Amino acid sequence: MHVQESAKRAKDAALRLATLSTATKDRALEAIAEALIEHREHILEANHCDVTQAKSLVERGVLAKPLLDRLKLTEHKVLDMATGVRSVAGLPDPVGRTLSTIELDAGLVLTQMTCPIGVIVAIFESRPDAMAQIASLCWKSGNAVIMKGGSEAQASNRVLGQLIRGAIASVDASCVEAIQMVETREDVHALLALDEYIDLFIPRGSNAFVRYIQDHTRVSVLGHAEGLCHAYVDQHADLGRAVAVCYDAKVQYPAVCNAIETVLVHRRIAATFLPMLASAYRNAGVEMRGCAATRTILPEVLEATAADWGTEYLDLIVSLRVVDSPEEAIAHINQHGSGHTDTILTEDPETAEHFLAHVDSATVMHNASTRFADGFRFGKGAEVGISTNKTHARGPVGLDGLVIYKYCLVGQGHVVVDYVGPQAKPFTHRSL
Repeated sequence: MHVQESAKRAKDAALRLATLSTATKDRALEAIAEALIEHREHILEANHCDVTQAKSLVERGVLAKPLLDRLKLTEHKVLDMATGVRSVAGLPDPVGRTLSTIELDAGLVLTQMTCPIGVIVAIFESRPDAMAQIASLCWKSGNAVIMKGGSEAQASNRVLGQLIRGAIASVDASCVEAIQMVETREDVHALLALDEYIDLFIPRGSNAFVRYIQDHTRVSVLGHAEGLCHAYVDQHADLGRAVAVCYDAKVQYPAVCNAIETVLVHRRIAATFLPMLASAYRNAGVEMRGCAATRTILPEVLEATAADWGTEYLDLIVSLRVVDSPEEAIAHINQHGSGHTDTILTEDPETAEHFLAHVDSATVMHNASTRFADGFRFGKGAEVGISTNKTHARGPVGLDGLVIYKYCLVGQGHVVVDYVGPQAKPFTHRSL
């Protein structure tokens, strides 16, 4: 019952937030940023408690090490959180924008305008910095949000949630219930049934978890699933550049969804390129698993199994496969990838265009690291997740993915009867 009451309060707050002025929303975001900076020591103390407990879970094999890496906060990360909130405040308000205006007849005008979705439930993994990103994006886009973070980040999330709600209350207390938190799986299960109040679920996690949410609710689901990302090194690649990009895409932060898990290499340059890449990876402590052709060139690497092509490692592990053509690389990606982010390294523009057109992923890249697939780096301020869906929003979901639209028809006593029958008036349908 308490979850239902929370959802009802969120719905009521969403209706008020939908018409809140841009200036007020931005003042609240600035207050959130200031609170994060002012109370960063408190945040780090709570995070230290979470990390200490998580380390023991990793040692017992209960928690995966990549989740521990995502959990850790530093002062720099907290300051980055505040910068991200401020960047959202600096973005244009996505609510109330006119998408189209059509005159149906003289004095009868139809306008399509953006509006908030309503109440969003966001379920995310162990990264506590996701809370500030999600809260700020939902607030700026006029949506109420109920957030459920990972249990391993509970102390961090509690402090962050209290700071965010306190900052909002200092600006407009009537909308504070637009930001809420729940903590248990039972709470999430109860929310799944509340389609009367909830408008969208955004689960971030494994494909199995996203499917579970989809199978147990009538509410729309915007899935942020696994990131099985690839780099294809073409025969026309600049090999030095390709090594640098493949290194960055795997090593810079391996525990995130936009890190690559597989490198595909054209057979014509494999004998030259693979030793170059292996040297860089070896120095970074990356475990390599290769196909038979790869192991002919690099006999020291482990043998890749069929399961490796479909595994999101989130760790310093990478699969290597030699392919005969760009088409074979594209076929591999479309079969084994998750539709997240994939990149091609080549100096041939025609091959690049072919790859970008035929790889069926939310983000495709040419001569750039997959680690750029991020809401902040894409200029969206932040992201609530990276959607692999093909409806409503795809790729890094920022403010533009958190609004929908409605139609506003303004007339002068117009009635439909005048537009039917033998003497029907014609519509002008004139774009304004």
